[in-house]
Amino acid sequence: MKNILLTITTILTTLVVSAQDDVYPTPAANGVFFISNATIHTGTGQVIENGTIKVNNGKIEQVGAGLAVPADAKVYDVKGKQVYPGMILPVTDLGLKEIANGVRGSNDHTEIGDYNPSVRSIVAYNTDSKIINTLKANGVLLACVVPQGGTISGSSSVVQLDAWNWEDAAYKMENGIHLNMPSFITRVGRRGFPGGFGQQPPTDPTKEALNKIEDIKNFFSDARAYLQEATHKEVNLKYEALKGLFDKKQKLFVHADQVKQMLIAIDFAKEFGFDVVLVGASESWQIADLLKQNNIAVILNQEHALPTTEDDDVDQPYKTPAMLQKAGVLFALNDANEEPRYRNLAFNAGTAAAYGLTKEQALQAITLNAATILGVADKTGSIEAGKDANIIVSEGDLLDMRSSIITHAFIQGRHVSLDNKQTQLYERYKHKYGLK
Repeated sequence: MKNILLTITTILTTLVVSAQDDVYPTPAANGVFFISNATIHTGTGQVIENGTIKVNNGKIEQVGAGLAVPADAKVYDVKGKQVYPGMILPVTDLGLKEIANGVRGSNDHTEIGDYNPSVRSIVAYNTDSKIINTLKANGVLLACVVPQGGTISGSSSVVQLDAWNWEDAAYKMENGIHLNMPSFITRVGRRGFPGGFGQQPPTDPTKEALNKIEDIKNFFSDARAYLQEATHKEVNLKYEALKGLFDKKQKLFVHADQVKQMLIAIDFAKEFGFDVVLVGASESWQIADLLKQNNIAVILNQEHALPTTEDDDVDQPYKTPAMLQKAGVLFALNDANEEPRYRNLAFNAGTAAAYGLTKEQALQAITLNAATILGVADKTGSIEAGKDANIIVSEGDLLDMRSSIITHAFIQGRHVSLDNKQTQLYERYKHKYGLK
């Protein structure tokens, strides 16, 4: 038996070792360099033709046309190419979930229990995930890592995608608490069973949802009373974890698609003074004016999907961004699709541009808008003086999958590798079969 276990352990170790990418994080940026002869899309709606970016010690120092470049300066000449802010994936389980189905040991995204505000996603973030490097190669340089499960899942954090460990990766710690709003409808599962195989529907989904919402309100009310006390006989970690919501250092990200769910989220904002962001929000177009009136931001979770209800237009998910833009709602686009593992973020924006947004508005939805919603717009999201040099260079239009080929990526001014497990396998089998 010992010999069998030793053999299995040896095989698994060999597989893990052989599967490692030879991709290492880039050291901290020092000195000055220029990105020149570029078409610069700043992420603010401005496009600079034949522009130059000056980067000093990882920060953008100057941006514009006609900037003087010293003869002895380090220069990335990207003539004929397009330069953009690095994209931001605003809600993801990246680094928490490696193989979605079948390998439980690679997943660390859900905690036991219903109310877990004290769970911190950042400490479970795995910088050795093979998916991270594929995202960098597609222009995604930052992500907000979010826990899942239960009613209150825990806190999210923003990370940059070129790091040795989670401490290095942390870009903004604990930026928000995530709440999963109970559903008011019963959905039919894959095999025709409501909610999934073998599950019985609730007797009254609306009644059960309202009861659950009352429990959530009581939880927040108890937390508020606890935090107003000068001293405590006992420390309650769950209530302590909500302090940032009440002093507005954190946002409450409410995962909800239905109009009824979103209306209750607005009530939460009014009753408790929370800064609320809606995640998913596929029906947000129906109450766009109300969201604008209440200053509620939106993260549209999955654009390449069917509409929420069968009565909606089949292309409603494509049209929703333009409808929110017209109403003046601050929104960002996300990619929650597990099959391509979140690499289609730019193309979601491209679809939105084909259905009513301008190209620059669509770009903002995956850069500056996302940074604003996540609370990092002071450091990233656009190519402006004073911000981190989180920059990508593409041979063509970033939002067009036919021409979007990323040639350079800079995170905090560091020229990071675009190599990844998939490119390594591509080169490996080109070599094997003698292909050019």
